[in-house]
Amino acid sequence: MSYAGAVQIARSMVFVIRGNGDMSSIVAAAKAGLREVDRNTPVFNVQSVEAIVNASVAQPRLNTFLLGVFAAIALLLASLGIYGVVSYSVAQRTQEIGVRMALGARSADVFGLILREGAALALIGAMVGIAAASMATRLIQSWLFGIDRGDLMTFVLTSVGLIVVSLAASYVPARRAASVDPLLAMRGE
Repeated sequence: MSYAGAVQIARSMVFVIRGNGDMSSIVAAAKAGLREVDRNTPVFNVQSVEAIVNASVAQPRLNTFLLGVFAAIALLLASLGIYGVVSYSVAQRTQEIGVRMALGARSADVFGLILREGAALALIGAMVGIAAASMATRLIQSWLFGIDRGDLMTFVLTSVGLIVVSLAASYVPARRAASVDPLLAMRGE
């Protein structure tokens, strides 16, 4: 469209210049060329394409970063919560664990028992989480880039990751339960 026809639509023009080398020398050459055509034409808001692209994705990039930070904090809180629940369960069952060990249960058996209980809780949580996430994806569809709303692989990998975190959080209480002295545990109450 000619500038004469565009004057009625917009009050400014935009030039896109492609070149190799230093941006300041390219800008200086462009300004000199514009001054040759019309000395009164102001040149302002000179930016590289990289700066324009960075400005256009700055807000989504910040949103994604903050979402990642909050997700990491939520994962930390969830793992601390699982650790606390399993630790409390082990502390409440110290006498039972002592009886099991007095009747012949090995440390590995007790360790496995506590880890299995932690894994069972994690599996239940993963199933509830998958159901809730599949419903919530309708609400956040516009935030999902490159991920289909019903992407099974994303749900599976996320669930496996959370189960691994749950097992890691159950590890210390399970080790503590496996090292219970049966005589001290039965005398404790």
